[in-house]
Amino acid sequence: MILPIIGYGDPVLRKIGEELTPDYPNLKEIIANMYETMYNASGVGLAAEQVGLSVRLFVIDTTPFSDDEDLEDNEQNKLKGFKKTFINAKIIKEEGEEWAFNEGCLSIPDVREDVYRKPTVTIEYCEEDFVMKTEVFDGLIARVIQHEYDHIEGILFTDKISSLKKRLIQKKLKNISEGKTFQDYRMKFFAKKGR
Repeated sequence: MILPIIGYGDPVLRKIGEELTPDYPNLKEIIANMYETMYNASGVGLAAEQVGLSVRLFVIDTTPFSDDEDLEDNEQNKLKGFKKTFINAKIIKEEGEEWAFNEGCLSIPDVREDVYRKPTVTIEYCEEDFVMKTEVFDGLIARVIQHEYDHIEGILFTDKISSLKKRLIQKKLKNISEGKTFQDYRMKFFAKKGR
């Protein structure tokens, strides 16, 4: 089922997600709905907060990035078919020299800004089987993981840009929070309907 994506300005996007347990109600269905919602909105990642749930869960599928001809072949191959569910994730380490990439967010439509992040990330997480694993990711996969991980920590990519850039997009952010935006995917706005 396609869920509405929560728009900028909703307090749920600022909450730190709670840990999930294997008996969390309808977890498999929630995860399936999140993938369906993400694909419907042409996203590469989606966190539970973006569908109104304050839990430590996000999903990623970087396949759309694999068509980018500006990327090297080995990076394209890594991105193709990289689909993963992250439950109770905890970033252990971020390493390397920060690099800029133009990021966007389904909860903040029509706003894109360069964000600096480290290229390599070590993360501890569970997949749907709740077996804890630790893995290292780099490149665009690491970037998508960091972006979605920020969501479960109550952080948005707009928090990571300069104060000048924040001032320049202030009006756009205000319009989004008031629901004055049109997307070809369903959205829900706190200021319009409350929650």
